[in-house]
Amino acid sequence: MLLRLRRRLTHVLITGLAICAIMLIVMTLCPTKQEGCNLQHPSDDDIGVNIIQERKESVLFSTNLLVVVISAPSHEHVRNVIRETWAKNPPVEVRTLFVIGVKNLAGDVFEKLVHEKRRYSDMLFLENLEESYSALTRKIIETFKFVCEKVHFKFLLKVDEDSYVRVDKISYELLSKPQQRLYWGFFDGRAHVKKAGKWEERDYVLCDRYLPYALGGGYVISSDLVEYVAKNSEILKLYQSEDVSLGTWLGPLDVHRVHDPNFDTEYKSRGCFNSYLVTHKKSPEQMKVLYDNLQSHGKLCDVETRTRLSYQYKWDLPPSQCCERKDPTIP
Repeated sequence: MLLRLRRRLTHVLITGLAICAIMLIVMTLCPTKQEGCNLQHPSDDDIGVNIIQERKESVLFSTNLLVVVISAPSHEHVRNVIRETWAKNPPVEVRTLFVIGVKNLAGDVFEKLVHEKRRYSDMLFLENLEESYSALTRKIIETFKFVCEKVHFKFLLKVDEDSYVRVDKISYELLSKPQQRLYWGFFDGRAHVKKAGKWEERDYVLCDRYLPYALGGGYVISSDLVEYVAKNSEILKLYQSEDVSLGTWLGPLDVHRVHDPNFDTEYKSRGCFNSYLVTHKKSPEQMKVLYDNLQSHGKLCDVETRTRLSYQYKWDLPPSQCCERKDPTIP
């Protein structure tokens, strides 16, 4: 009797150990669920396609080039001109979103925006952001966080709503650009930190000049850099100027900084050149003229004009010597 009981206990013990071993193996082999914005790096068979690993039902759309236009709630007329000019009939691999902070908006203003959004389906509302110039850097952060979670994209082009964009040419040129860690625009590295006025930076203590940054009228960054900013947003220092902020955030990273004079994105335009990919400080009327020029004779400008010299960035020199305007052949 005692021997039979011992055999039963031994059998139960062996069976229990076997079940535990099987459970341990299953737990080891089954991957745990990963949350957050996780961009896949490209494979040899899929050249440079970064895809955000989110559940399919949470993704709004997929695109190669995502254009985000920083817009103001009351500027429906400007948005409509953009819709009727450079954002009209884009390449299939390009999508445009107008980004607007809607926190504390008057009810009638918000309802009008909702109607516009339903009509065009090209607007991103940031519900936790109240519009102001001082909130512009936060607006960029919140935009990056949203698109990182909700959009499959490979590159992001940020532009102001007074910029005219050649989305077709940018999309084509991206084929020959670095597919990861790309930071492409018109760079400045010798700008002194502003101590007064609209762009005053009270807390910029890193240097007496800003770290090299692409000017905010328009720049392109790859999705992995958007992910970097989005994931580290809680510990990034926000400066008054969003373009200065991005250049500072990316400063210590091993990124491909591509300076391109065809980004006419400074605080005032350098003129009109047919090679421009982005040209800043354009009124709605000027946008219509540029669009009509392209439609009628395939060129931006009736006559190419220059209002100030450009430069090629000299990366082999100290930033204070990077950007001399001497060569009249540079657009």
